[in-house]
Amino acid sequence: MHSRSKRVFSGKYVFSVDETVYEPAEDSFLFSENLHVKHYEHVLDVGTGCGLLAIIAAEKAAEVVGVDINPHAVRCAKENAEFNNAHNISFIQGDLLSSLSDSAEFDLVLFNAPYLPIDDREPDSWTIRAWSGGHSGRETIDRFIAQSGFHLRRTGRILLLQSNIAGIEKTRRAFGFYGMRAEIVAERSVPFFERIVVVQAKF
Repeated sequence: MHSRSKRVFSGKYVFSVDETVYEPAEDSFLFSENLHVKHYEHVLDVGTGCGLLAIIAAEKAAEVVGVDINPHAVRCAKENAEFNNAHNISFIQGDLLSSLSDSAEFDLVLFNAPYLPIDDREPDSWTIRAWSGGHSGRETIDRFIAQSGFHLRRTGRILLLQSNIAGIEKTRRAFGFYGMRAEIVAERSVPFFERIVVVQAKF
């Protein structure tokens, strides 16, 4: 574990989080508490960060792939997977789903989305990039929704976490545009926001 890393605990798992990687917070824990994985499922964790959701999913899933645009996050997640003895898991660097092959399909796609609006300038650090949703707070969410259906099996589901700041109804409509039905399956009130929600989408 690196000297400038923090340790984060979630149940029986221990995660080392580098200073250049998003540190799991209330949103991460709401997501993990409502993560139900079946033994046959192939899972994709987009924006995996330190690998928390991917590693928890790997305990039951047939296979897990974690992807993150941040190379430090990919390294951190790999180390955490090894530390927590998660062996049916792999991590790749890429922007959302762009690094996947066209034929890659999953039963469950996870995304703890960056949803906070910032000004128009480009984020100047990996940590800011991890929570920046662009000027409207929806830039990354909308790009993800546009790509995600192409890699979801017809019987599969998507779980996306966001704040009401980024517009929950807009997310429902965006999924609907791509032929998916979306509903809130978990939510929590947190300081500074009215609420954060987990949205599930299916064909």
